[in-house]
Amino acid sequence: MGGMSDSATRGPNCLACIHYKVSWDRNFPHSCTQFGIKSRTMPSLEVFRATGTQCPVFQKNPLYH
Repeated sequence: MGGMSDSATRGPNCLACIHYKVSWDRNFPHSCTQFGIKSRTMPSLEVFRATGTQCPVFQKNPLYH
């Protein structure tokens, strides 16, 4: 269906990004060090909501499998 793959419509997986960190703030557990944000949802979703484009700074973490 449609021309976009699942990963293209969902955006990058923050858990696999070198910029993703766990925030110890219970209300905002997800953090992006590149954008300096904490959120309740994945930071890439917040970037998409704010800009209308997928996250431009995603870099795969070599330790993520």
